[in-house]
Amino acid sequence: MLGLKLPTDPRWVNIVEKNIEEILTDHAFCEQKATSTAISLIVSFPEYSELVQEMTALVKEEISHFKMVHDKILDRGWTLGRDRRDDYVIELVKFFPKGGSRTTQLVHRLLYAALIEARSCERFRLLSEELKDKELAKFYKNLMVSEANHYTMFLGFARRYGERKEVDAKWQQLLEYEARIISNLGKTEAIHG
Repeated sequence: MLGLKLPTDPRWVNIVEKNIEEILTDHAFCEQKATSTAISLIVSFPEYSELVQEMTALVKEEISHFKMVHDKILDRGWTLGRDRRDDYVIELVKFFPKGGSRTTQLVHRLLYAALIEARSCERFRLLSEELKDKELAKFYKNLMVSEANHYTMFLGFARRYGERKEVDAKWQQLLEYEARIISNLGKTEAIHG
């Protein structure tokens, strides 16, 4: 369903389990960045009314996810650590060239967002199935559904605002590129790392 070209090595969960505090901190900041992305799309493309409506709803949902993750951190007696560099996203955004028409820029941003959500969904599924901490596994199973919905929403908007055949070709190229990125990651307790 997600179309990812390279699945995450299940041994990544073993790395995560050695430092749950780190994955929760990284996850909290991923939710904060997802909120920021939705706000940025509203600010950058206000003329797309349907997109603005959906992004407004997404801001509320993502910030509520941030709070849920932050609450998990607090419940375990920890505090939110500092944000970390996200090498996955840094490499991903190098795929499309800068510039182009506003529509092209929008489609590219939507495709990036769709892919980040798809990979998050895939990682959350792994956590839900493999974590020994059953309470946390259930937590990730619930979030996995949201991520899948976000992925399809972003991809759907990209296809609506761009020329469908061109968008689908770009999407396939981006998936191939992402597989090369992810092949070098999965060695840290980070949602995309």
